[in-house]
Amino acid sequence: MSRGSALHPREVDENEVNLDAAFNVHAGIAHTRWATHGVPAPRNSHPQSSGAGDEFLVVHNGIITNYEVLKETLIRHGFTFESDTDTEVIPKLAKFVFDKAHDEEGDVTFIEVVNEVMRQLEGAYALIFKSPHYPNELIACKRGSTLILGVNELSGQKIGKSFHDVKALTANGKPKELFFSSDLCAIVEHTKNYLAIEDNEIVHIKDGSVSILKFDHDKEKPASVKRALSVLEMEVEQIKKGSYDHFMQKEIHEQPHSLTTTMRGRLKDGGVLLGGLKEHLKTIRRSRRVVFIGCGTSYNAALAARTFVEELTGIPVTMEVASDLLDRQGPIYREDTAVFVSQSGETADTLLALDYALENGALCVGITNTVGSTLSRRTHCGIHINAGCEIGVASTKAYTSQIVVMAMLALAIGSDQISTQPRREAIISGLSSLPGNASEVLKLDSEMKELASSLIDSESLLVFGRGYNYATALEGALKVKEVALMHSEGMFAGEMKHGPLALVDENLPIIVIATRDACFSKQQSVIQQLLSRKGRLIIMCSKGDASAVSPGGSCRVIEVPQVADCLQPVINIIPLQLLAYHLTVLRGFDVDQPRNLAKSVTTQ
Repeated sequence: MSRGSALHPREVDENEVNLDAAFNVHAGIAHTRWATHGVPAPRNSHPQSSGAGDEFLVVHNGIITNYEVLKETLIRHGFTFESDTDTEVIPKLAKFVFDKAHDEEGDVTFIEVVNEVMRQLEGAYALIFKSPHYPNELIACKRGSTLILGVNELSGQKIGKSFHDVKALTANGKPKELFFSSDLCAIVEHTKNYLAIEDNEIVHIKDGSVSILKFDHDKEKPASVKRALSVLEMEVEQIKKGSYDHFMQKEIHEQPHSLTTTMRGRLKDGGVLLGGLKEHLKTIRRSRRVVFIGCGTSYNAALAARTFVEELTGIPVTMEVASDLLDRQGPIYREDTAVFVSQSGETADTLLALDYALENGALCVGITNTVGSTLSRRTHCGIHINAGCEIGVASTKAYTSQIVVMAMLALAIGSDQISTQPRREAIISGLSSLPGNASEVLKLDSEMKELASSLIDSESLLVFGRGYNYATALEGALKVKEVALMHSEGMFAGEMKHGPLALVDENLPIIVIATRDACFSKQQSVIQQLLSRKGRLIIMCSKGDASAVSPGGSCRVIEVPQVADCLQPVINIIPLQLLAYHLTVLRGFDVDQPRNLAKSVTTQ
């Protein structure tokens, strides 16, 4: 929620606002809030204020972990709090610092106030400060949460590649627009020139000029730093829906293209070329183990890749949910290669796990969709999945591109092994034909819409998978859960008789993934056992296998193209993405912004 609405005529009159006045410089802040502390309500919206007179205003992305201690201190000093947020302590702390410095020393600069506030805060945050004490000034700072500065030269003249002091950006006297954002997709329609703010950096905008300083807890004053602008490789069309009704629908149908761009320039002469890993492949091959670390969909993508990474490299692979690794302080060794998977490259738990792995001396590899993200900057090496901008909260095309990237990672690591050469050649051939197979499976769209209409009144859904497709079951269930707001569970089919079988009856819809691979006969057995309990089955199988999985045509069948077994999860997830999409639309829920969820999870 944001206090970004237009001024009421009464407010204009009461505050004597001149709507016709022109200014050489204008600075303003607004924020669409994802509620962490306090319900979505006007009192909890941003900007949060220091109190009467709005002497300090702050917008905040993140969580302040020591806000309760700060709040108690400020209350003792006479401050009253109106909101339920952790953010409100920040502007009130700024006012406290300002008043104290003003009483003791007289003048105090905006940077000195913010510097002292940062010294007191604990947690993750990206902050923007505004104050009438410092007109035409904004200060932004960050620690943990993402913060982007966009720079647009209104004259059309190209901007220099670096800036240092307060006058550098206005040396030519040309008008400029400066944007702060937590997401690159938000600035692409305004500019392609951007700077990813680093942790503990303070960006000071004064009269349209920019200076950047580095906060140091042990030093009284921040030091000036020099940073270079980057150019965003993204087009405005990527953040528009085009002919589609929703971004999720668009991104599902973009997968033939996104898979092509993910592989472009990387499959050469019967091998795989990953420039971002070239200098580190020998080290990875000597690893004691490979540890995949991620959250949500990114974790599921890594799980889908685990089996063939082990097969092609001969290196043991372990899986870690980032938050669980941190909670356990699980062992990470210097001889490990830790692979961090994140669509945004800004996932808070994943970045904290990265810090933990770096402290323990592991080689850290990043797999992300976002060039210039924190993950891509802080890992030793990595691979960009190049899936294109993903707007819908529920990840679709990034998931399939992540699997493909990890397949190429396995091929690159294992390229020195003669024994697996025929297998590698078959996978490379399968990768080349994958976009065409994705196009074919998208033809099931109307069939999935019909299936969704038959499930609209169901309260739960089970998805059984095993082998390569255990991850498909988890991811398919997650998609239904997060957008259609329907209880769904992905389950390992081998565990069916250890509890889940008790749920089976003629009313509960169950999807069984039974495409051709080494586990096919076992999945046939699972189908038979479920049918004997009168299960309501929907079976996904390879084309031509309908009679083998549904004797007598007793089950609803979804036939998909058969590809190399380790790439089958890329194809199998697409019908489940379509099912989740249509279920959501038919149930009347918001597809692109599901209840309570955010695209980039930048808080723990």
